[in-house]
Amino acid sequence: MSKEYAVYRGEEVICIGTEQECAAKMGIKLLSFRHYTMPSYKKLRAKAKNPDKWIMVINLDDED
Repeated sequence: MSKEYAVYRGEEVICIGTEQECAAKMGIKLLSFRHYTMPSYKKLRAKAKNPDKWIMVINLDDED
């Protein structure tokens, strides 16, 4: 079973789906999409002056 993700930019939902579906919808490579899920990217986003302009990826399978 593939993991499901929700991708946001600020309040806007960009897409919901698997890694492959989201990467295709965003027009980026799968490796680029995976970059957005990494802890290093999340730290950069948290330190940004305006994090709402950054992509945020949430793994829906991790939510309880």
